[in-house]
Amino acid sequence: MIILELPYPPSINHYWRMGNHHMYLSDEGKRYKQIVFGIVRIARVAPFIGDVSLIMDAYPPDRRRRDLDNIQKAVWDALTDAGLYEDDSQVKHMEAWMREPLEHGKIIVTVSGIHDRFNPPANSLVPC
Repeated sequence: MIILELPYPPSINHYWRMGNHHMYLSDEGKRYKQIVFGIVRIARVAPFIGDVSLIMDAYPPDRRRRDLDNIQKAVWDALTDAGLYEDDSQVKHMEAWMREPLEHGKIIVTVSGIHDRFNPPANSLVPC
C-alpha cells in the first residue's frame, strides 16, 4: 500500500482542449502530470502489478461546487503516466470522498493491490 499527497488537479475543462477536430492534453494538464510523476518518483514506489484499489480524498481549493467524478480521471491518468500502475484499467475498486476545502487544495490517494480475499471464486457466492 502507498499513500500519496498530490496537488488538486485542474478542472476537466482546463485539462483537455479541442483543436483540429481532436482532443489534446492542455499545458495545464501536462504540468499536472509532470508534478505527479515527480511525486511518484520521489516516493520510490515499485509499480503495482495486477488489480489495484484506489481510495481518493479530495480537498478542493475553495467552496465552489465541483463534481467528484470529474477529478478522478485526471488523477488516474497522471498516476498511470507516472508508472504507479501500467494502465488505469487495473483499478478495480474506487472509493472517493469530497472533503472540506483547504487552501490550494490537495488529493490524498491510497493505492493498494487487490488480493484474492477481495475476489472470491464464483462458486463460493451464495445464489439469490
